[in-house]
Amino acid sequence: MVKRKKQFKTNVRSLITKFNPKSPISEQYRTIRTNIEFASVDQDIHSILVTSSGPSEGKSSTTANLSVVFAQQGKKVLLIDGDLRKPTVHYTFKLDNRIGLSTVLVGEKSLEETVKETDIPNLNILTCGPIPPNPSELLGSKAMEQMFQLAQKNYDVIIFDTPPVLAVTDAQILANVCDGSLIVARSNQTEFEAIQKARELMELAKAKLLGVVLNDVPQKKSNTYYYYGS
Repeated sequence: MVKRKKQFKTNVRSLITKFNPKSPISEQYRTIRTNIEFASVDQDIHSILVTSSGPSEGKSSTTANLSVVFAQQGKKVLLIDGDLRKPTVHYTFKLDNRIGLSTVLVGEKSLEETVKETDIPNLNILTCGPIPPNPSELLGSKAMEQMFQLAQKNYDVIIFDTPPVLAVTDAQILANVCDGSLIVARSNQTEFEAIQKARELMELAKAKLLGVVLNDVPQKKSNTYYYYGS
């Protein structure tokens, strides 16, 4: 019982926009959503990549909550766990991960067969699936391009959760096909030089940087998350 309560509390913190949509933090996520929508004058933002410079910076929880607030807006959303090394999306949403993105990319299943519905209206999820030995190659493959094109036809918003950009090249591979990218940083943990380096690598990949999400800011309780344009 204690373990189940602990897991529930962890899940509530990870998905605050679902369990406490009226909280100040949930409002900050909606503010980020609004900023993203106004980030581009020339084109709408339909696909978003979320990464960080290093691990444990709140990237996956940010991705999950952004997906929820876009779905709450009435848009049909597909959250893709593009971290084929240390996936977490299936844990956050308590989903089976025996099939997923990797299954689609190797041709074992179709996108329609693999996408999972959630109890959040308008939000579907493509989990990672079995961890492959060649993540970068799969993400840069023709199969990935074809899957992405199909997803764009079926969803209003596609959001990728990807590995830290300073660790591997996976985020860079996906960045130039997405309409925009976000870098997540943790206050009092992420070094400024790391953010700068991450930004440089993303720009080399021709990513359109929308900005930086800085979380755990030691300010007022109502300002736990901030969004800064790039």
